[in-house]
Amino acid sequence: MQITPRDNVEDFSLPLPIYKSIHMADAVNENGEQFKIFVGMDKKMVIELKKLSSDETDTELQKNTSDFKRFYEEGYQKWYKKGRTPFALMHNRTNNLAGIIWLGPKLLGRKSRKHLSAKQLMEDESKLDARNWHTISYRSYLPFRGKGLMGSFGKFVVDFYLKKFPNIKLWTSTNNENTTGTAYASSLGFKLNEEVSDREANWLVMIR
Repeated sequence: MQITPRDNVEDFSLPLPIYKSIHMADAVNENGEQFKIFVGMDKKMVIELKKLSSDETDTELQKNTSDFKRFYEEGYQKWYKKGRTPFALMHNRTNNLAGIIWLGPKLLGRKSRKHLSAKQLMEDESKLDARNWHTISYRSYLPFRGKGLMGSFGKFVVDFYLKKFPNIKLWTSTNNENTTGTAYASSLGFKLNEEVSDREANWLVMIR
């Protein structure tokens, strides 16, 4: 997928105010389908994100993520307070959400919501000392999953984010069975860190 940054995009700092969205680039895939890339998500995008996250027919998403709890049960507003910056890939013709990538400060190796204790779930993550570590997560939604869109999208987002935060290090997590997610992280330059990973809990940490 070929990505072309837009000219004369307003200068901004991250994270954006909640529900602010900026059209920052355009993209076209090998079949000529056109997409837009946004930093931040407006209310319409968030409504679609909530709907996609609660889709129980998407068994791959439900198996490999905590998005049902994160976006559907607890809500986007609570999640956004943690200092996350979402990037959205939107399909021009249908105006549907094809994929998202989000980044933000998070303790190295902190487990997903599925694996946290009751005490950890009560903690305010925005007040935890993440130092220079930021996490990255990524989702591709049906029917766009497996269409070769996320590779270029991910590289564009990571390069852009690291220009905004040149002194941070990135990490991501996956599980032993999510080979697709592991391969994708590897393509973005992440490598498995056994010291921080917890294989007994099926928790793999990759750093860049």
